[in-house]
Amino acid sequence: MNPHLRDVAIPNDWDRRGLPGWSYHSAALLELEKEHVFRNHWQIAGHVCDIPNAGDYLTMDVVGERALIVRGKDGVVRGFNNMCRHRGSRVVADSQGNCKNALVCPFHGWVYNLDGTLRGAARPRSFPDLDKTEFGLMPLHLEVWMGFIFIRFRDGGPQPSVAELLKPIEPEFAHYKAADMVPSWGTWTQKTPVNWKSVRDVDNEGYHVAMAHPALQDLYGATYFDEPFVNGVSRSFASYNPHAGRRWSVKNYVNIAPEPTHLPDHLRKAWVYYGIFPNAVLSVMPESVQFYQEFPLSTSETLLRGAIYRYGDESREQAAARYLSFRIDRDTMSEDVQLSVWSNESMLSEAFEGFYLSDLEYGVRTHHDHLRRQIPVLGLETAPEEKDMWNLNDALRSRG
Repeated sequence: MNPHLRDVAIPNDWDRRGLPGWSYHSAALLELEKEHVFRNHWQIAGHVCDIPNAGDYLTMDVVGERALIVRGKDGVVRGFNNMCRHRGSRVVADSQGNCKNALVCPFHGWVYNLDGTLRGAARPRSFPDLDKTEFGLMPLHLEVWMGFIFIRFRDGGPQPSVAELLKPIEPEFAHYKAADMVPSWGTWTQKTPVNWKSVRDVDNEGYHVAMAHPALQDLYGATYFDEPFVNGVSRSFASYNPHAGRRWSVKNYVNIAPEPTHLPDHLRKAWVYYGIFPNAVLSVMPESVQFYQEFPLSTSETLLRGAIYRYGDESREQAAARYLSFRIDRDTMSEDVQLSVWSNESMLSEAFEGFYLSDLEYGVRTHHDHLRRQIPVLGLETAPEEKDMWNLNDALRSRG
């Protein structure tokens, strides 16, 4: 079977430049990115197995927003702003837990039902005209796809439903039965001292694998290929090298991993990465599925976040393979962080003249093109004045 989902032709005369260097260090641009890229596009909050029981919740704080995901008594997973309608306090303070029968604000004790409706305010006589219907928790857009929980902070974003967005990859991804998986080690976070786009730039191409990632090169370097972003989704595919095993983790991984008979032939010895614009990846291996993403904390600091999920009936061999693939991934992420630091810091130099991209880096260009469509000011090679950034971008957007 052909492992390609889409044979996207790379133009002969495509623009090999990347985004301008100024865009990686502009505070005004970062505010545009938060508004036009992060708040109005789908974000992965977690997986339904993270909140299996009524009252289970998880939270996510990103780009100035606070999300609360909770499973109701009726079993439905819902998303809300983690913000009490009284004074704006967090309704729950922990990143994950169980609130039993109700959500109780720790500031003044307002009580919300698990479906977000207001049960009542503390000392209710001090609120003679309180309309409980009006003061429920503010909902977020939420969709569950293959077990993964997607949320969106703003109405009217440019993306379609998650089901429509990910329709091109659904037939292949469905083989992994991700909706039935369970957590491995919980959600992880890590901070890295670079602009978020530098993280994504490194992750959006495999040209650097041979030089920068010895474990990945050993495992699958001969077969790796990228399919660029088309309508918000990209895909990278690699199957194991016939003689993989020069490195300890790789040798033991390919020797220990059992034959995954639940997968079709072309996926049984493959790692596949599905990019979801603007900032997320679903990564599948024969023994596990994971997501990872990045969020800007400032122009020069990024929060990395992700989680790995496993089969509920996992064998000892599958567990060992999952641990070894985690080791390979962990080393790869450390290598990518260093590469992104070197690339990011160069943009502060007057000697930096921009990117010159290979055909093997066309995925970087297509991600940048998606960004330019949302924030047209990114098409300017010379940095606008910070004070003019927002109005100039609005003017360019209005021109279509």
